[in-house]
Amino acid sequence: MQTIFWLRDEVKQGERRAALTPAGASALILTGAVVMVEKSSTRIFADAEYLAAGCELVEGHSWVTAPKNAYILGLKELPEDDFPLQHKHIYFAHAYKGQDEAPQVLARFDQGKGEILDLEFLQDISGRRVCAFGYWAGYVGAAIGFAGYCHRLNSDSTFPAVNSYPNRDVYLAELKQLMTQLPQKPTALVIGAYGRSGRGAVDLFADIGIEAVQWDINETKAGGPFTDINNFDILVNCAYLAPGTAPFITPESLGTSPRLSMVSDVSCDPNNPDNPIRIYTACTKLTQPIVQSQIAGIEVQAVDHLPTVLPKESSEDFAEQLLPHLLTLSDNSDPDGVWLRANGFFNTAISAL
Repeated sequence: MQTIFWLRDEVKQGERRAALTPAGASALILTGAVVMVEKSSTRIFADAEYLAAGCELVEGHSWVTAPKNAYILGLKELPEDDFPLQHKHIYFAHAYKGQDEAPQVLARFDQGKGEILDLEFLQDISGRRVCAFGYWAGYVGAAIGFAGYCHRLNSDSTFPAVNSYPNRDVYLAELKQLMTQLPQKPTALVIGAYGRSGRGAVDLFADIGIEAVQWDINETKAGGPFTDINNFDILVNCAYLAPGTAPFITPESLGTSPRLSMVSDVSCDPNNPDNPIRIYTACTKLTQPIVQSQIAGIEVQAVDHLPTVLPKESSEDFAEQLLPHLLTLSDNSDPDGVWLRANGFFNTAISAL
């Protein structure tokens, strides 16, 4: 039986990324797989590129009628509905860490006897993720944080919507122009600086001429809150969310007139009780990426799909990491046990319902 991959159109507003590029689709087809691609007016890669690669185009959101053995490939959440889910879905389900919507999502898969092969939980034998958007999340999170800081200095209006850019160079030119309008460079702190997203944040600041201070495990292992954070103008949080993490900042630790004015929470998990940035209660959206936090004078960025601002670079990077593992699905092998472990995470989540 031929392996079928069904690339669905994303429903999340502003989402332009893809988990599979036309080049990656061509590689899968060469192994004998069938690749079906839903038509999309928002995906960064044109439908015609997939068609030229040998894919079959189908109507958007038609995956519900896909053959039962098809792997439904996407990135962000499925459309809200209540019908049972019978396919194997490869995407970021955000359903294994006690998120608010997790019980409803998992129940639909349980009822339909489908399965989540969660992209966040594709891991090698050491437990390290085999594919991630982290670098570009950090890069864009730092960029929006910097732009928000500049906007706050020059305007009392709400920070505007952020759209995707055709490539990184266009975005950087815009940010560098903002830098020329500042009386002095802001100071920036990146927490979790040695991880994927932390490296992206540090690189963004370097690209616009700011040498960010870098904190990682050694600087944070004593547990927060950290009064030294108030020595900076911009905080970018890229720290791994660990159980029992104490808050990094509190109203008391910042004092009555905080210098810190912009927090970009790239890790972005406000519904988790261990979130160390406990100054907001909901993710923000690209239509309004920056909002006032619960601490006077401090704004927060908490978009949960930041890499879509640079959809070309982030999609190409992520898809290149994922493709070798899709190829093992195509030939019905799993030499490193990546898919077996993903299945185990799903079964554990289902058994806890």
